[in-house]
Amino acid sequence: MTRKPGTLKKLARMTAALNHQEADRVPISDFYWGAFTERWRRELDLGDDVLPYDYYDLDWIVTMPNMDPWIRSFETIQETENQVIVRTGFGAAIRKVFALPMPEMIAWEIDTIEKLEVVEFDDPADPRRFFEAGDNQIAGVGDGFTRNSPPWLDGVKTLWPNIPVYGSMMEVAELLTRMVGQANMLLWLGLYPERMARFIARAGEHYAACAAAAIDAADGLLDGFVIWGDVAYARAMLFAPQYWRDHFKPCVKAIIDAVHQRNLPVIYHGCGNVAPILPDFIEIGLDAYNPLEAKAGLDVVELRREVGHSLAFCGNSDITIWESGDEDAIRREVLRKLNAAKGGGLIFQSDHSVTSGVSGKTYDFIVKLVREYGYYPLELGEFDEAM
Repeated sequence: MTRKPGTLKKLARMTAALNHQEADRVPISDFYWGAFTERWRRELDLGDDVLPYDYYDLDWIVTMPNMDPWIRSFETIQETENQVIVRTGFGAAIRKVFALPMPEMIAWEIDTIEKLEVVEFDDPADPRRFFEAGDNQIAGVGDGFTRNSPPWLDGVKTLWPNIPVYGSMMEVAELLTRMVGQANMLLWLGLYPERMARFIARAGEHYAACAAAAIDAADGLLDGFVIWGDVAYARAMLFAPQYWRDHFKPCVKAIIDAVHQRNLPVIYHGCGNVAPILPDFIEIGLDAYNPLEAKAGLDVVELRREVGHSLAFCGNSDITIWESGDEDAIRREVLRKLNAAKGGGLIFQSDHSVTSGVSGKTYDFIVKLVREYGYYPLELGEFDEAM
């Protein structure tokens, strides 16, 4: 396969941003809800197969192999014309109401810490994760519902000529939320901190091996890697920052190290207000942090002033302002946040993902704004701030 010249230019743009250098312009992309994409196509009168990545010639895309602890087909518990309840490879029973944007986890096979302590995972390098079609929770049960997802590597090969492709893997915090439920996770962290620490260490080794196996399976077709792992609410972390440092942080570092050993950059995606542990991510060598939720009180311009160019940022444009459709407010939001791109170090995106509350016209306006004002040297007019 041969990459298009435009793809190589996008890759150079992403590499410059992550290395705190100014390329031709600020890179831009995002994560899109299926319902947004449908609305966007309808409102811009586009074909049923058109995607934002292609239409706007965006700068990167994330792909996800099968991350399930146990690789198996969904077990259908109940199905009607309006909803389905399935049990997945995380042992989670999930209700998906087709008319609603997100699913609901309602039960878990691993419902005691004793069961958790004896969990055995499927092989990190199992070829079904990368090379075969099949059911998997991340690809199959989200804002849509899909059975028998296509092989991950087939998707990577299709995308690779046209756009920089990142692989991804979850870390242990995300695993626990999906495998035992957030209430059980937080309860057991409080009641059994040492027993949970032993499981976290073991699961951390597994998912670091999964990340390494994914990159090796792609055999040179990945341009970077994303780690998924939510550990915070809107105002604080889910649990004590020191517990995260003692037990989750080494697991994240192991994935970062495995990716860096394969000469790829790493972006960590973690929702909520993670300000207390951002210095820890810098310490363990993370390249960039995403999504930096504005609704959690994070501001990428202020963060750039605080940490300088020790960490790149990806995201932080307030989706609630995008959803308002107010072009003056959106212009102010977009152009002010571009200040954080001075000297490189910013990939422009929303502060999580583009929801169905954003109109097609609004998103089109945003992309054109970034393309107009995102060329270096940045000239942001009345929204320019000293950095």
